[in-house]
Amino acid sequence: MQQVLADPKWADTLTDADRRALSPLFWTHVNPNGRFELDMNRRLDLDLTARAAAVPVPRTPEGEPAPAPGR
Repeated sequence: MQQVLADPKWADTLTDADRRALSPLFWTHVNPNGRFELDMNRRLDLDLTARAAAVPVPRTPEGEPAPAPGR
């Protein structure tokens, strides 16, 4: 493919649309996010007690009391 595209005869024949059509041939195998194996038979080891303190509460207008936790 590179040799054909390097040939001036073909380089002058291909339009921008033709070159865009070739892009998937070179990039469809690329996964920029990496590979993630998913095992639905195993639970994630998450420490949910530490996360509970980081959960945000809904905002209230100024001057009004904040709602009680868990509501």
